[in-house]
Amino acid sequence: MKTAAVVLALVASALSAPTPTLNSRQFGLGSLASLLPKPGSSSSGGFDLSDLGSLLGSGSGSSSESAAGSGSATTTSAVAASTGTGTSTTGSGSSGLSGLSGLSGLGNLGSSSDSDSSSSSSSGLSGLSGLGGLFGGSSTSNDVTDNTGCKELTFIFARGTTEIGNMGTVVGPKVGSELDSLTGGKVAIQGVDYPASATGNVALGAAGGPEMASLVEQALKQCPDTKVVLGGYSQGAMVVHNAAGKLSAGQVVGAVTFGDPFKTQKPDNIENFKTWCATGDPVCLNGANVLAHISYGGDAAEAAQFLVNAAGL
Repeated sequence: MKTAAVVLALVASALSAPTPTLNSRQFGLGSLASLLPKPGSSSSGGFDLSDLGSLLGSGSGSSSESAAGSGSATTTSAVAASTGTGTSTTGSGSSGLSGLSGLSGLGNLGSSSDSDSSSSSSSGLSGLSGLGGLFGGSSTSNDVTDNTGCKELTFIFARGTTEIGNMGTVVGPKVGSELDSLTGGKVAIQGVDYPASATGNVALGAAGGPEMASLVEQALKQCPDTKVVLGGYSQGAMVVHNAAGKLSAGQVVGAVTFGDPFKTQKPDNIENFKTWCATGDPVCLNGANVLAHISYGGDAAEAAQFLVNAAGL
C-alpha cells in the first residue's frame, strides 16, 4: 500500500497543477478509485498497479527545451531509465514497483529536448523497462544547511507537489546521484524545504522560491568558489522560476526543470537552462497521460551532464 500511496500522491500532483488544460478537461480520479480495495472485499492482494494501464494513452514521446547561447535543435528518442541514490542524504524514497510490469497502456514513454544551443540530446523510457527505478533514491539532502564542506558544484533542487523529504523521489535524487558520479563526489546536494502542497500550486512558485534563493545565497556565502546549479520538478519547477527572479546574473550557472508549467519561459538571468516535458504530460503539455508526469527519472543522466557542462567541470 505504500507504493500505492506514492503513485496516488504523484497522480494527484499532476492533476492539481495550475494548467488551463486540466481546468477544462474534467479529468477525474474515477479510474483510480476503482483500483482500491472495496470494503468487505476478500482480496488480500492489495493495490494492483497493473490496472493503472487503463488510465494511460496509447504511447508517447516527450520534449525538452534548453537555452545555452544561440541556435536550436530538437530530437526525440527513448532509452531505459537509470537508477541511483542520492549522496549526503537522510531518509529514503519508495522503490520496488513490481506491479508496473502490467502498465501496458503506457506504451513507449520517452523524453527529449528542444534546445537553443548548437546541439540537443534526449533520453527517457522505452516501454516499461525503466519504470521500476523511478522511485529509487534518497529523498532528503541538506549539504548546504548542514554546511558539510565546500564542493566544486552545488545542486539545489525543489521537489514536486506532495513528494516526500526535500528532494522528492521522481527525479531529484537521481539527478543528484548522477552529478555525484560525474564529478567524482565533488557536489553538494540540497533540497528546498517548502510545503509543496496542492494548494501551493496557485502561488506559482512563491511557496518555495524565496527559500531556494536564500539557499543559493547561503551556499555562495559558505563557499564563494562553488558553482551553483538548480533543479525543479512540477511545482518545484515553478519554484526555480520564482527563485531566479530574486537572484543576480551569475549566481546560478545552470538550471534544469521537469514537467514545468512555465516551460516556455526561460529565466533571463540563468544562461544555461533546460526543461523536459513528456508527451502526454497534463502539467506541461495539453496531454491526458497522467503517468507521463512521473516519467522523468529516465532524464536524470542527461540533465546531470547538462549541469556539469554548464558549470564548466
